[in-house]
Amino acid sequence: MIRLPDSFLREMQELLGSAYQAFLDSYEQPCCQGLRINRLKLEPPLWERITPFPLKPVPWIDNGYTYQDTVSPAKAPYYYGGLYYLQEPSAMTPANRLPVSPGDRVLDLCAAPGGKTTELGGKLQGSGFLVSNDISPSRAKALLKNVKLAGLDNTVITVETPERLAAVFPGFFEKILVDAPCSGEGMFRRDPGVIKNWDKQDKSIYPPMQREILKYAAVMLKPGGMLLYSTCTFSQKENEENVLWLLKQFPELSLVPPAPYRDFGCGLLPGTEQCVRIWPHKMAGEGHFLALFAKEADAASFSPASQAGTPGDKKLLKALSKTDFFGFMEDCAYPLDTDRLFAVHEYLYLLPDGYPNPAGLRTLRNGLLLGTIKNNRFTPSQDLALTLKNTQYARCLNLSREDIRTVKYLKGETIPTDPDTEKGWQLVCTDGFPLGWGKAADGSLKNKYAPGWRIQ
Repeated sequence: MIRLPDSFLREMQELLGSAYQAFLDSYEQPCCQGLRINRLKLEPPLWERITPFPLKPVPWIDNGYTYQDTVSPAKAPYYYGGLYYLQEPSAMTPANRLPVSPGDRVLDLCAAPGGKTTELGGKLQGSGFLVSNDISPSRAKALLKNVKLAGLDNTVITVETPERLAAVFPGFFEKILVDAPCSGEGMFRRDPGVIKNWDKQDKSIYPPMQREILKYAAVMLKPGGMLLYSTCTFSQKENEENVLWLLKQFPELSLVPPAPYRDFGCGLLPGTEQCVRIWPHKMAGEGHFLALFAKEADAASFSPASQAGTPGDKKLLKALSKTDFFGFMEDCAYPLDTDRLFAVHEYLYLLPDGYPNPAGLRTLRNGLLLGTIKNNRFTPSQDLALTLKNTQYARCLNLSREDIRTVKYLKGETIPTDPDTEKGWQLVCTDGFPLGWGKAADGSLKNKYAPGWRIQ
């Protein structure tokens, strides 16, 4: 049985009144294990036909499912193909309820480890772009891996303070998600370790931090745009009180109701009724809070100045012409706009279409990493492999997920191929979904799967 802090219990009893006992009883129930499928890779009807384990749809998330503890989705080949992201159902809700459309300019301001970013990127369907930011370099590394796995080709990852981003991007983004750092009360059942931290920490640090983040997010929101604020805590100070503060500070913002669900709760303070509360005693998920804001559409948008002389640089194109890069790309049915090529040392990126690439930002990823160039030789990246469809590369080695060679490939081993397999780069797939690269020669495939990703 989970031992909940006495001060927390007193606060929840005051908050919930007659619903308090039902809330307590929910902590006797196991938490839900969930996964959300990647809209870039497949849609629910196909997933439900090919899934290797039993699932139940999450009723308020159109691409979310729950599964039993008896299965291990993180060990399945489809996971390594980026077909889904492991995420509990309540945490799926913020990105699901921010109405992103293809072509939008989107910001995920507190993005690590990437669950919300990968859903936002999937909604964009490769059109528009997403800036995914986290102030912590160590957390941003996990974000980077998940962006790669998801096959997002139009995502820039920055490691900046909200203040710095706001100085570069005022009035720029059409959609912004702020899933803010919080006291984490809604995660007590899922991660009892959070309880120890909650008992020790000073909870008063969170509201000022959240307000600072929200202030800069509001500055970056384009007129006519939408901002979604979320936390995984029950605290009114971190939820409704922050909402009321933001509305007072920015009169051009107003609350709008997210897409409804029958078991959503509403905000608990006057003026916050259009907010959403997710309660573990009402829904199959953990605790969450959402507030969706719209900004008046009565001012001009803003475009930051781009870095000069980098995308489409003639010197870069001349240097690339001396390598085998363009020859490789001839075999790859992926749209290559040379005006968006961007090099950082030996790393070759394709900037997202329309992204201004402003100077001075600390970035981990400038769009899609196509690969590296050393000694005039191009090596395609893991990122590119997971971005492609199996029909977009001339040579594919397609293995069933049940083929022993699939696991051997994911372990980094050399695997046998048919003697007539064409020499050179092969896009290795499982059931038609790309996993990575290999090089075929003489009846075997030299493994090029990313070393840091290999199954141990």
